Amino acid sequence: MLADRDRIFTNLYGFQPWSLDAAMGRGDWDGTKALMSLGQDGIIDVIKASGLRGRGGAGFPTGMKWSFMPKEPKPDRPNFLVINADESEPGSCKDREIIRHDPHKLIEGALIAGYAMRARAAYIYIRGEYIREAETLFAAVAEAYAKGLLGKNACKSGYDFDVFVHRGAGAYICGEETAMLESLEGKKGQPRLKPPFPAGAGLYGCPTTVNNVESIAVVPTILRRGAPWFSAIGNPKNEGTKLFQISGHVNKPCVVEDSMGIPFRELIDKHCGGIRGGWDNLLAVIPGGSSVPLVPAAQIIDAPMDFDGLKALGSGLGTAAVIVMDKSTDIVRAISRLSYFYKHESCGQCTPCREGTGWMWRVMERLRTGDADLSEIDLLHDVTKQVEGHTICALGDAAAWPIQGLIRHFRPEIERRILQRGSGEMLEAAE
Repeated sequence: MLADRDRIFTNLYGFQPWSLDAAMGRGDWDGTKALMSLGQDGIIDVIKASGLRGRGGAGFPTGMKWSFMPKEPKPDRPNFLVINADESEPGSCKDREIIRHDPHKLIEGALIAGYAMRARAAYIYIRGEYIREAETLFAAVAEAYAKGLLGKNACKSGYDFDVFVHRGAGAYICGEETAMLESLEGKKGQPRLKPPFPAGAGLYGCPTTVNNVESIAVVPTILRRGAPWFSAIGNPKNEGTKLFQISGHVNKPCVVEDSMGIPFRELIDKHCGGIRGGWDNLLAVIPGGSSVPLVPAAQIIDAPMDFDGLKALGSGLGTAAVIVMDKSTDIVRAISRLSYFYKHESCGQCTPCREGTGWMWRVMERLRTGDADLSEIDLLHDVTKQVEGHTICALGDAAAWPIQGLIRHFRPEIERRILQRGSGEMLEAAE
């Protein structure tokens, strides 16, 4: 259980103003110049020692990612930091709370992380639908410039650093890091082939690191309180605090900060007032946003909510967007609805994804109504395996995994619908 004194996001619910003065009162921008005096490699070493893993879904060690950036940027090829605020994963809404209630944590984190990576500027790419959040972020960046915290000689550190806020236009695919870079450059948001990786040739062909909002926003607090403090929270190799966003059939849906690895039952009972209708009413949980496979109730109840614990269950923590489904849920319809989302959001660049997502959705719809043959369940599973891992970006995987999870755990329910419809048709024919 996370103690209040260990919470990083102290204004998560907006009970206090988001403004610079209020943020400073909460401890933001306190001694930022001194933190930067640790030196660029010194900051990266602290982040490595803290065990911070990327909070955008993949869980890659943040300090290691930063260390890939060139130590001596060329004058004509500066380093850049791009912050991914294109929070479009169904179920995910944590970055929105940071941006609208605690934006200065993100901006200060951008300065420190940018400095550590020798970056010339940070670009915050914010989701197009986040209208009010973007307004807050623009205003917060303007406040930081007015106080001399950004721009020339940022925080009187001797380092020049700019922050630009860029609004997207509502495409889910632009949350993929290379599609985001294409969009920032004014092109169609389509993922790039890798290599080259962004650390070698990213935004405008320059070395670039793309990080999630939460990954950057926690950096100043880690530096102030020390790597041992952060690494003491959570489980080994899954250290620190995490924002969980819990939606669906719980009594009190919420976004909450708690320690990584908190058991699922404790997370729901402590923060959400339990499952709607009691724990016996739980059917399944999508633990990390719509792109990870669902986990049935019996397996999830005592599972640790961290990267490795959920991977062991054949799912993943993702962004920690916990979607809870009780026994009133039409589970086949729910996964079919997600299939439609991925069909709609595919950029169409790769054939397996362009053709496969539409095909998978159409089959899912027939399985939903039972208007299919039993053999099509295995056929659908085979097709998900042909899509998974055969596309430039992970959208193909994201479209395949929910269906694979459904077939793995709820195959009897799919078969029941087909057999029920078949027996009904036989009865009609006999009559």
